[in-house]
Amino acid sequence: MEMSEQQPELLLRAGAGGMSGERRGKLKIFFGYAVGVGKTSAMLWAAQQAKARGADVVAGYIGPSGPEADKRAGELERLPAGKAQQRGSAGGEFDIDAALKRKPDLILIDELAHTNAPGSRHMKRYQDVQELLKAGINVYTTVNVQDIESLNDTVASITGMPVRERIPDSVFDQADQVEMVDIEPKDLLERMEEGGADREKQGRSAAAEYFTVEKLTALREIALRRCADRVKLITEADSAPGSYYTDEHILVCVSSSPSNAKIIRAAARMAKAFRGRFTALFVQTADAAAMSGEDGKRLRENMRLAEQLGAAVETGYGEDVPYQIAEFARLSGVSKIVVGRSSAARKSMFSKPSLTDRLIAAAPNMDIYVIPDAASGSGGRERKRQWLQASAMPVRDIGKTIVVLLAATLVSYLFYELGFTEANIISVYIFGVLVVSVITTSRFCSLISSLVSVLVFNFFFTVPRYTFRFYDSAYVVTFLIMFMIALLTGSLAAKLKENARQSARAAFRTRILFETNQLLQKAEDEQAVINAAAGQIIRLLNRDIVIYLPEGDGLSKPSVYRTADSSREELDSEKEEAAALWVYRNNKHAGATTDTLSDTRCMYLAIRMNRKVYGVVGIAMEGIPLEAFENSVLLSILGECALAIENIRNAREKEEAAIIAKNEQLRANLLRTISHDLRTPLTSISGNASNLLSNYRKLDDGARERIFTDIYEDSMWLINLVENLLAVTRLEDGQVRLHQSVELMDEVVAEALRHTSRKSKSHTIRVSSAQELILAKIDARLVVQVLINLTDNAIKYTQEGSCIEIHTEQKDGWVVVSVSDNGPGIPDEQKMHVFDMFYSGANKLADSRRSLGLGLSLCRSIVNAHGGTITVSDNHPEGTVFTFTLPAGEVELHE
Repeated sequence: MEMSEQQPELLLRAGAGGMSGERRGKLKIFFGYAVGVGKTSAMLWAAQQAKARGADVVAGYIGPSGPEADKRAGELERLPAGKAQQRGSAGGEFDIDAALKRKPDLILIDELAHTNAPGSRHMKRYQDVQELLKAGINVYTTVNVQDIESLNDTVASITGMPVRERIPDSVFDQADQVEMVDIEPKDLLERMEEGGADREKQGRSAAAEYFTVEKLTALREIALRRCADRVKLITEADSAPGSYYTDEHILVCVSSSPSNAKIIRAAARMAKAFRGRFTALFVQTADAAAMSGEDGKRLRENMRLAEQLGAAVETGYGEDVPYQIAEFARLSGVSKIVVGRSSAARKSMFSKPSLTDRLIAAAPNMDIYVIPDAASGSGGRERKRQWLQASAMPVRDIGKTIVVLLAATLVSYLFYELGFTEANIISVYIFGVLVVSVITTSRFCSLISSLVSVLVFNFFFTVPRYTFRFYDSAYVVTFLIMFMIALLTGSLAAKLKENARQSARAAFRTRILFETNQLLQKAEDEQAVINAAAGQIIRLLNRDIVIYLPEGDGLSKPSVYRTADSSREELDSEKEEAAALWVYRNNKHAGATTDTLSDTRCMYLAIRMNRKVYGVVGIAMEGIPLEAFENSVLLSILGECALAIENIRNAREKEEAAIIAKNEQLRANLLRTISHDLRTPLTSISGNASNLLSNYRKLDDGARERIFTDIYEDSMWLINLVENLLAVTRLEDGQVRLHQSVELMDEVVAEALRHTSRKSKSHTIRVSSAQELILAKIDARLVVQVLINLTDNAIKYTQEGSCIEIHTEQKDGWVVVSVSDNGPGIPDEQKMHVFDMFYSGANKLADSRRSLGLGLSLCRSIVNAHGGTITVSDNHPEGTVFTFTLPAGEVELHE
């Protein structure tokens, strides 16, 4: 299953199950304490039973397990083996793409802890199984007790043979069912002698002395106890979901020691036993910066092991490791600390106390569990080697040291000629050593400068001068004290510089987080959030990144963000996009430096909030993995990014919901108002029409004319209502386009008066203008509607015989139109609402009808569409004035 040969479209289909919303498959583990107990045979027998019940069963991978198991496996459908070959074996690897394409109800996969061949999608087989489970496929598999991560050291201490292929405890604990395949140790030995167990597997697993009754009995006891612990864990979690964690908080110290994995496993078992929280702490010192490639790799493996065992990995900074551990424990509420102890004892009373002793002194009230760490005896030699590597002197540092010593010698020579005392000259050299410690990177520089300062002082400034001999025996003490003071001050200066550098790095990363939070809060849309997060990630890591956003069922085209000194490597190839899509659909990280799709250029992480993925970010790794603290800050930035995107989407959904609610409210108000206020004119029309039909010949001409007039006026009222309703909804929705032209306002007013209510005959309407010709750039049809509505409004709400005046004038580039009356006026508390839709106030019409409240709202919409304003005010001595403005026009001359 080589990635080079694996088609990207197959990989994309393989991840589709993560987004399908189907149920998750169930995992059943057949668990044994040793090879040959019959796990594979029990799994095959259970599969045959499931097949007999009608399940679609497929054998994904079955290892060689003896004649009986091979016979049962032959009765099942087998998936073809993948192309990637197992290391040194002729058997093929399990083909996960074929399994996802076939998608049976149940698939059998032997040896869950197996490590896949290079080029496979996942590094470990249990990761293949997790993908199958997510796709809704049930899985049967087999596990040995030595395959469980936290028990690896315990089993190795019994058998004397460590096992390299392991699974995290969480995989075992979260299985839906674990079936213990048990057999008496004596029966197992007899089966082996008779050939019932696979000889090939025996030879691969252990030497002959592995299979003894005593060792098998111990392994059996461990396996039974582990199954019992799992049952207890599940029972407590089901019965009291909120009380799984206790107040216990276990802290384990992580290092690059070869035996640190044993300490981490012991701490994990303790955390599980106490049902407490589990934290792994690494204290980064100056030595860690100069850590060799092998030690750095081992440190990253130990951190990954701690994560697999459920620990939260934290990083501290400082030279005093015990103090940093004690302070972290105190601030984090740690109840128990687990550390390793070297088998080397103090050689003398003047020897430096061990880390364990100093930690006990720094945290006297803390429970400290010391795990014997015999393999750390070589740690002293390893630290010396690292110190020598860190102390290597670059040519540039050598040059700086020589220049500083020359300058110190010249100043000292000047002091000597001026008659200064030797104490002043010694101070000059000590100052020079401090300067060397500050401006150089190598530790050897301060040591060499201290030694050279003593020699130069002896050569130039002690009698006899210009020789390395001296007459006064007291100079021995002087030279020794000078050397010690120079060495001590230089070392302190170097440590202070390193602490300042570490503090600056920590402050920089903290500032990155703070600035990220501020930038994301200012972002107004999702793209702004992504751009801000991308900039902060580049500042933090100084690496090229690529970001994918969701689009339909997949991802959009990637956005690549590069550093100033980018190598311009291709980050958006088809294989990279396939890996990003797999991360999006499975909500897990993958890519370079991970166990999944590790042959890509980038490491891909999901921008997620809980189970929802908002995008995928790829970090160009260039073969250099992230530091633990960088990784934690990166995850924090991605979490903030996901939260910001979710907030923006929630705000948008709230706005849309508010618009929908407003429209529903308007609809409800409209229906309620129409059902109430249209009843009167409709009743009047139907009643008058019925009266005409029944009594037409009995009515005289005057009565018939009055009935016809009432019918006409009620019909015109309904027509005007519908016209206003349609116009206002179009304007509110932005569907009406203005067709503006330069019009003479006198003609617009005259046109409006021709369409006013017939009841205007009982009122006096006057038209006046401040200028002879007033032009406006307007949509005449709509402005006529405004004047009609304002005039009809004045007619409806004023008594018969009242005077209505329409006045126009031009001021400062605007045409000002006012419609005034001398009616009862509008109360002040109602003036701010008269332009609201469906507002009719408390005033009654002359015919006791209530207005629908659309006319003035339509007037405001039309005037605003022209860029003008409309207001209402009192007319003196009585009445109301409606005033609105329109843009003035100019005469257009055509040649």
